[in-house]
Amino acid sequence: MQEPHLFVDVSAHGFGHLAQVAPVLDVLTGRLPGLRLTIRSGLPTDTLQARVRSGFTRLAGSSDFGYVMLDSMRVDLAATAHAYRRQHADWEHRVDLEAALLAELKPDLVFSDVAYLPLAGAARAGIPSLAMCSLNWAELFAHFFGGERWAATIHRQMLAAYQSAECFLRLTPGMAMADLPRLRPIGPVAGVGNDCRQAVRAQLQCDEDNRLVLIAFGGIAQRLPIADWPPIPGVRWLVPQDWALAHPAASAFEPLGRPLIDLLRSVDAVVGKPGYGTFAEAACNGTPILYVRRDEWPEQDCLIDWLHDHARCREISQADLLAGRLGEALAALWQQAAPPVPSPSGAAEAAAALLPWLRRSLP
Repeated sequence: MQEPHLFVDVSAHGFGHLAQVAPVLDVLTGRLPGLRLTIRSGLPTDTLQARVRSGFTRLAGSSDFGYVMLDSMRVDLAATAHAYRRQHADWEHRVDLEAALLAELKPDLVFSDVAYLPLAGAARAGIPSLAMCSLNWAELFAHFFGGERWAATIHRQMLAAYQSAECFLRLTPGMAMADLPRLRPIGPVAGVGNDCRQAVRAQLQCDEDNRLVLIAFGGIAQRLPIADWPPIPGVRWLVPQDWALAHPAASAFEPLGRPLIDLLRSVDAVVGKPGYGTFAEAACNGTPILYVRRDEWPEQDCLIDWLHDHARCREISQADLLAGRLGEALAALWQQAAPPVPSPSGAAEAAAALLPWLRRSLP
């Protein structure tokens, strides 16, 4: 019996794309235990293994860059424009190479979040493909560069690649994507963690009345000046280990040895930026969140609107964040009534959309 083979392309533009894909793969491998997974991503192998429970073959490399970032909040538009123009200068050759790679690997289906090159390559190789995300790079490209004279051909090639997919699974919340006629809306996709708050407090030797607040700005570097923040009585910050922060009110979260999704479920609040993974996981785990808006990021409006309907949340300014003036905002956040926790139904819906293509190889 031939095992079905799924080729998965995961964007390394932060951790949010992996947070969307991993729950879908967990459902799929539960329903197809013999499923063979090949995952290509610029993310480190240990990062992929931390979120994808089943075994997989890692294909090193990245087929997209998303956007060149100055930090997790700001896009480097000049560098991004240069990168897109370079990538599309030999676009047809790139598609040929992608098609040749996929023809050699012989997957039954290509699944992309949310690079468009593998979709174009799959179409040229005669392999079906599906895309999934809360955004697509073509819509963001039009937002940032639509007025440039050089942009029309690039945008047309991007759209053609997305439109070649059998369908585009648009997550909730998600952008409009009016240019994609094969759009299929699905529910939220988010991991649900295990509540380990008592064990974490014991590890940190926290008092019972201490509040744990996780700083989570995704997979793109964003260091905050916590050492200069005024103390907030009873608040303990959980921060990335690479900040090398020596502060009595802050602890690195990696040495706790727990999955990040478990920590997110177990803390009293999260501080972050609008991003699908952080917002959906905070809401679906019932964790309150303070967020700061991103400069000129068009996806954030639909994310923020959805968050306010489904989670305890509060917006803070960049000035207040950098100065650490968060005590009043946190107190107000914790006084909010908790809305019903949304169900992360999108993973099962996405798996149901992928399964018919994978079962075709079974007898």
